[in-house]
Amino acid sequence: MKSRMLAGTAAVALALVGAILIVMYAQGADQRALAGTQPAEVLVVKTAIPAGTPVEEMAASLATETVPAAGKSASALSNLDDKAGTVAAVDLIPGEQLLAERLVAPEDAKDSGAATVPAGMQEVSFQLEPQRVVGGRISVGDHVGIAMVFDAGADKANEKDESTQLTLRKVLVTAVQRAPQAAAKEESEDGTNPQDTTLPEGSLMLTVAVNDIDANKIVFASEFGRLWLTKEPLNAKDNGPRIERKEVIYK
Repeated sequence: MKSRMLAGTAAVALALVGAILIVMYAQGADQRALAGTQPAEVLVVKTAIPAGTPVEEMAASLATETVPAAGKSASALSNLDDKAGTVAAVDLIPGEQLLAERLVAPEDAKDSGAATVPAGMQEVSFQLEPQRVVGGRISVGDHVGIAMVFDAGADKANEKDESTQLTLRKVLVTAVQRAPQAAAKEESEDGTNPQDTTLPEGSLMLTVAVNDIDANKIVFASEFGRLWLTKEPLNAKDNGPRIERKEVIYK
């Protein structure tokens, strides 16, 4: 009888301890959740700021917004108090938070908008719509594949048919110039910026580094055909040249 009473007392004590631990954990979770919603001020880009723009000329293109602490990037700035004399290291896009690493000394920003041209190569530029440039997601230093499309006459075996070939592979992009973009979408009710799925606007001017023969091909295809680009990292698999035309496209 006595042992049963002791067992019952122990069970009640354990239940009380468990209940207390659960309450303490719940209170801690509430505190952690509350901390994540504490408002924080951050500078947000409202209109596009080109790379190299001095910080003293950015005021009209920036706005202070209040976001939940969890939605603020670790290096996001709330003011420009200690950034005098710096410039934008890259193009700043509307809707993005202004990060500390985006502002650098002028000498560090020199040539930041272009990649070094390898010895023996030359540069050539062309302009394309976003859908022909991986939705506009091409940056300086990327490598691309360049497909050349002709309505007829490029494929000797079928001169009257349209043809396409991914002719140039792993080509280095040395510069990208973009048309101004519209303002980003408004914030959601919780103060965070939703993922922007807006279609890109305007065209892009791309400059690539190639040899003289390939530069000539790009110029010819730009004038008498069409270009289409792939984003092709250096480790992308290359299955060799292949001419696509209607009679083989399904093979």
